[in-house]
Amino acid sequence: MSSRVGLRFFQNSRAAFRNVQRRFGIQRRFQSSTVAAEHQSTFQRLWNSPIGVKTVHFWAPVMKWALVIAGISDLSRPAEKLSLTQNGALTATGAIWTRWCLIIRPKNYLLAAVNFFLGCVGVVQVGRIYNYRRSLEGSATEAAKSMEHELVDSAKEAVIKAEAAVKKSS
Repeated sequence: MSSRVGLRFFQNSRAAFRNVQRRFGIQRRFQSSTVAAEHQSTFQRLWNSPIGVKTVHFWAPVMKWALVIAGISDLSRPAEKLSLTQNGALTATGAIWTRWCLIIRPKNYLLAAVNFFLGCVGVVQVGRIYNYRRSLEGSATEAAKSMEHELVDSAKEAVIKAEAAVKKSS
């Protein structure tokens, strides 16, 4: 008799939890809100998922791989022709958005992966630029200082352009 009471309690609480999920629109990943979801194939569940192939959660990372491929193709370019600000931006973008992809709901692991590799490519390229400048200037501190001045100057330029655009639009 006691096992039946426990079973009834479990079944009733489970049904109540499902009602709460339905009321607030909470769904599991790859689960449609219809009863037919249980009879769908894996491909159909992926297709109809809130993070599936029909959404930006899939296509944004797919398109962003072009930046990673472009960064990898720049490995064949000489280091003196690489832009420090561009590769610094790629590094920062990769680091920031990798973290962000793991915070948002639904978590987008595909986008986190592409951003991680984007950051890695940026770090490699910035390292190549640093080594090239160190070989030219003879010391690591001089190379770091010249890189710092370049980044600061480009940031100041961007601020001046932004302020001018704001004044122009006002």
